[in-house]
Amino acid sequence: MAFNSAVITFPGSNCDRDMAVALEKVAGTAPHRVWHGDSELPDGLDFIAVPGGFSYGDYLRCGAIASRSPIMQAVIAAAGRGVPVLGVCNGFQVLTESGLLPGALLRNAGLNFVCREVSLEVGNAQSLFTSAYETGQVIRVPVAHHDGNYFADEATLDRLEGEGRVAFRYAEDVNGSARSIAGVLNDAGNVLGMMPHPERAIEATHGGTDGRGLFESAIRGLVGA
Repeated sequence: MAFNSAVITFPGSNCDRDMAVALEKVAGTAPHRVWHGDSELPDGLDFIAVPGGFSYGDYLRCGAIASRSPIMQAVIAAAGRGVPVLGVCNGFQVLTESGLLPGALLRNAGLNFVCREVSLEVGNAQSLFTSAYETGQVIRVPVAHHDGNYFADEATLDRLEGEGRVAFRYAEDVNGSARSIAGVLNDAGNVLGMMPHPERAIEATHGGTDGRGLFESAIRGLVGA
């Protein structure tokens, strides 16, 4: 069974090709490339990726305009049907602005763009996206963001932690995120938003393979099912 995936591209996306290459290398099949102005997704998708970049130049708020693009109504509908959706960096911002995930991404606490490899702790290894890891495992994945400071009210943070929806935490000080949160799941477990870039950590020749497990988890869980 082939893995049928799609990568969304907005004006200002700059990690869409990285995401497409990662999916093809791990799954063996190239994803569909979907433009933000499209109103429909390809049929029979197993997986949707909303990549990083600076959609619409981060005008207003990061991800705010992209969240109103025509294609996002189709993405929201697909997520509601249970199709897995991964949002990375700007994609995470788009997912929060779309209401698919709780919270918001604020400017980094140091008000600087952070671009380096960081240590992440796996908070939940039983999700569709993280089953290749172990809970508490520390992995190394690159970050590249100015607005990655995750914020939510205390009740929401308590709920995320209590329901096992914190997928990843920073194992070091990176951007001031509440409770060091680097990635969160929706309540159904089929939507993941994270600021670090797993698609940039799938080949040893590029510095490491710790991000590969995320794609392997999803592909094994979906194709195996």
